[in-house]
This record gives sequence, C-alpha cells and structure tokens, in this order.
Amino acid sequence: MRGGLLVITATCAQPADVVVERLKAAVGALSMALITHIDGQANAARKGLRAGPDQILEVFRPDFAVRVWAADKRAGLDIPIRYHVYEQDGVTHMSYRAPSAIFAPYANPELDALARELDVIFAEIFARGQAA
Repeated sequence: MRGGLLVITATCAQPADVVVERLKAAVGALSMALITHIDGQANAARKGLRAGPDQILEVFRPDFAVRVWAADKRAGLDIPIRYHVYEQDGVTHMSYRAPSAIFAPYANPELDALARELDVIFAEIFARGQAA
C-alpha cells in the first residue's frame, strides 16, 4: 500500500518500450481508450536532460467516466487510471492502482460496483502487458 491505495506491481524481462506497446495493444483490444501517453525519457531529452525509460499511460473510456460522475462527481478526480512503466537496474517495472482501491474512499456502493467491473478490465490489460 502507498498513500492508502493498493499498487499492483510486476517486473518484466522485456524493455519498457516493448511493455508499453503491449499495454497499448491491450487497451485497444479491450475497447478502452488511451487518454494520454507520457514519455518521461523523451520529455527530459527535449530539455537536454538524461533519464532512463519512464512512461505513463492514462487509460479510461467515456461511458465509464459518465458512470463515475453519475455515482459521485468528486471521483472524477481519480480518472483516468494510470499504468507506470519504467526501467531501473536493468529491469522493467510496471504498476497501476486497482480501480476498487482508488474508488474505495468514496464509500459509494454504486461506485464500488463500477470499480469491481473496472478491476477485471484493468487487470487484464496489465496481464497482457506482462505477457512474454
């Protein structure tokens, strides 16, 4: 647990770029939307800085967003949901926070039910990102 939210992590033998491409493919295959792709290494390079591979994918879908807002408008702060992929010490790491953990503090049964539905989708995207 970090900051009260369950962080799901894994390591992969493949480079971060390969893992990111698998995650992107899984997002599309599971009918989700890639909202933003932040390439920290590329952003640092544009400023003349050096950084190892570090990327964030923000993922969600408009129909789920509308359902989140309908359940609890405040929960809009917590979407989209992010995957973090980076390399450290020659190993690729990936992580995300489970929707059920993200939305739990709202103590809203409707939001909790939606989060359980999203948990399945986000876990599958994560699993496909790890696949060799």
